[in-house]
Formats: sequence, C-alpha cells, structure tokens
Amino acid sequence: QVQLVESGGGLVQAGGSLRLSCAASVRTFSSYTMGWFRQAPGKEREFVAAINWNGGSSTYADSVKGRFTISRDNAKNTVDLQMNSLKPEDTGVYVCAARGIVSRIIVTTTRWYDYWGQGTQVTVSS
Repeated sequence: QVQLVESGGGLVQAGGSLRLSCAASVRTFSSYTMGWFRQAPGKEREFVAAINWNGGSSTYADSVKGRFTISRDNAKNTVDLQMNSLKPEDTGVYVCAARGIVSRIIVTTTRWYDYWGQGTQVTVSS
C-alpha cells in the first residue's frame, strides 16, 4: 500500500509561484512513476505532469509547459511540482498519483495510476 500526502498549496496572485510537494510512504519509491493531476470545481480531473521512476523521463500538459517543472528525490521519497507564472485557470485541487512501474513510458490518464493522495488546494487570484 502506498500513502501519498501533498503539501504546499495556498493562495497566490497571478504571475506568482508555488511549490507543491508529495511525500510517499513506501519502501520502493524509486520503482514508481509519479504524477500530478488537478481538478477545478465542476470539471473533471486533468493531467498536469508526471515523471518516471528515475527522473529520466517526464511529460507535461500543454497548458503548463514552460511554467511548471516536476522533479523527484528518491532518497527522500518525494516528488515536487514547481509552478511559476501562475494563472487563474491553474486554480484547483492538486493531487499526487503513483503507479508501480519501472519504465520510460508515462501515461497521462487517471485510470493508469493506482494510488492517489487527498490533494492540496491551489488558488490563483487575478
């Protein structure tokens, strides 16, 4: 069983930055692909970014490319999401996800991931 706990959300003005972190309680964190998703009120959960087991491969949603950066620290069992140049449309609950796979392949659909955190709220004011 994998437990994921997100932190770092908050209220920020448009153009500002936030750094989210997800801590995983699992012995073999380096065997998991990690992802970030977000869900705005009244909308479906959508993919934001993901990184493979060793950080050698990552992918981003078109809407965040060039503004967000995903990274991981396998020694600390954490995956971070650095969010810059935030826009009001980035507002939502950001959720960390995990799938136990050692591969360069990253899938961006929610059904591919096995474990989910509770999420952290990000609000960007205009």
